[in-house]
Amino acid sequence: MSLLELLFVIGITAIIGAIAVPLTRNQLNYLRVSGDGRAIANSLTLAKMRAAASFTQVRLYVDLNGKSFRLETWRRTGTPAWVATEGSTFLRGTDQFGFGSVGTPPPYTQTTIAQSGACRNDAGVAITNTACIVFNSRGVPITPKTDGAPNGTEPPLGSNALYVTDNTAVYAATASAAGTVRLWRTGAAASPNWTAQ
Repeated sequence: MSLLELLFVIGITAIIGAIAVPLTRNQLNYLRVSGDGRAIANSLTLAKMRAAASFTQVRLYVDLNGKSFRLETWRRTGTPAWVATEGSTFLRGTDQFGFGSVGTPPPYTQTTIAQSGACRNDAGVAITNTACIVFNSRGVPITPKTDGAPNGTEPPLGSNALYVTDNTAVYAATASAAGTVRLWRTGAAASPNWTAQ
């Protein structure tokens, strides 16, 4: 093999690498944010099923600043009443909770785009930098109690949504008033084109 042939092979390899590296990076970013969106939607479905199976309330507790989420179950006795049933799941890479510049929620979910309301401690006080979706024993998302212990009369809440983004795409996991959990995706543009996943 001559020096000219060797330089030719190195040049072709460099061109292929220059094309492949950005495509690979984009694909990895897509897989990260879509995986986080699916993990949140799956956790919502699990919370709904656990609430119905255990005849109590179960919530998905989201730490917005800590970029993590976990399932918690309401215990009728003992302190604390809200107990984590498993460890926290953390968002990957540069993913974060939020919707960036997207200004419109997925269709038929919310009137104004926003994360779900703050989680509440055992006394019913809002916990800062959190978001929560609470399911009752019938698997229906409800308004969290503001005065402590749930009593079974909390009204259904149909505007639940959790958003995660990597600033190129936004995923929304929503729970309707009937308890249907859906996952949506859009680009990070201000005028979104939401599609069900």
